Amino acid sequence: MRNPVVLQNPLSPLPAEIPGSVPLVRPRPLHVNGRAFAQIARFHPELTAFRRDLHAHPELGFEEVYTASRVVQALKLCGVDEVHTGIGKTGVVAVIKGKRPVSAHPSRPMVGLRADMDALPMTEHNEFDWKSAKPGLMHGCGHDGHTTMLVGAARYLAETRNFAGDAVLVFQPAEEGRGGAQAMIREGLFARFPVQAIYAMHNWPAMQPGTIGINAGPMMAAADRITIEITGKGGHGAHAYLTVDPILVAAHIITAVQSIVSRNVKAMDNVVISLCAMRAGDMGAMSVVPGSATLVGTVRTFKPDMQDFVERRLIQLCAAVADGFGATASVNYERIYPATVNSPAEYQLATRVAEQLVGAQNVVCNLEPSMGSEDFSFMLQEKPGAYLRLGQGEQLADGQGGFTGGAGSRFLHHSCYDFNDSVLPLGAALFAGIVEHSLPLETP
Repeated sequence: MRNPVVLQNPLSPLPAEIPGSVPLVRPRPLHVNGRAFAQIARFHPELTAFRRDLHAHPELGFEEVYTASRVVQALKLCGVDEVHTGIGKTGVVAVIKGKRPVSAHPSRPMVGLRADMDALPMTEHNEFDWKSAKPGLMHGCGHDGHTTMLVGAARYLAETRNFAGDAVLVFQPAEEGRGGAQAMIREGLFARFPVQAIYAMHNWPAMQPGTIGINAGPMMAAADRITIEITGKGGHGAHAYLTVDPILVAAHIITAVQSIVSRNVKAMDNVVISLCAMRAGDMGAMSVVPGSATLVGTVRTFKPDMQDFVERRLIQLCAAVADGFGATASVNYERIYPATVNSPAEYQLATRVAEQLVGAQNVVCNLEPSMGSEDFSFMLQEKPGAYLRLGQGEQLADGQGGFTGGAGSRFLHHSCYDFNDSVLPLGAALFAGIVEHSLPLETP
């Protein structure tokens, strides 16, 4: 094995130190093995500039016109063999052909890599030069970084082509709740590009730069939306005995619903039920009991059978609670995203690639699943694959025995979040390594 490349990112300076305070200790540089990382590190400044340009020009799902145009421009400069646009409205797919196909395969083998491109409808509170130029829009989840890492992998793969078959690079629109993965699949993504497997990754501020996380099963939960409509009988607040108060019913439902997790679900079966919003009455009408109330929330599960059980139990419980007060309650249960579940062989391959890059001691191969959700799950329902987490949150020793957050440590969807540019070459090398290990050249 070659000596690891040591990369200290000069483009992410330490936070300004307060006069008279204990100086912060610089974060440890990344130690990464492999030819791919060494080659990609040489154009790290170009990737950083590209990422920051995307960050300054955020676009919502299915509106990524500027982002897609910049991706297409970059891919053509990289020398990829094919660029396809307009898949899922603003999605982009690139194809890079390796040196030669594997003779054992009846058709040319393919492996897919996916990055998301869209931003969030939120206001950015950073003050650096590349902050969002669009009020109310922000790259608050790091999709600008994911896109850039895949562009970096494209450049390396097009320059080297040390693989047998085709690398299919999928730049997906609309991950943030708008169904971009489904749109690309409906418009023939896998019919046109029949990959044998597909991989994706997401930055993770809770892990340090130079670390990678993965597990052999569920990485993220299924996300469902529940709407509970309660119908009672309105009237005067001073004569409440003449009413059937839907707010009272809603309060009891809110409490009762939590018993599903605590009393109906095994402790080992992770389930979250959160009722997050309520609408009832008029804030200007202090003495009017409304005739109806609405509760809205989310359910998170990992197993389809638990998803089915929670839906049935919610319907039964809400109806029974409402009936006890003389009201009625209906539950509309919408399945938004399925769970993101890694397949065994692809988990093993991705883990091997990660360990070769950063060392086994820096790979968390039994990473705790997140109750968040991800629409890459739709692609994993169609094809085997794996989803990884790329550490990016610097933890700086404060000189007093504690730590303080450095670059990339703000969590996802925070108004001061920013992608940590120091991990761009590592993420790109991880993407590239997955292709080279999935489609190895035959020994002459």
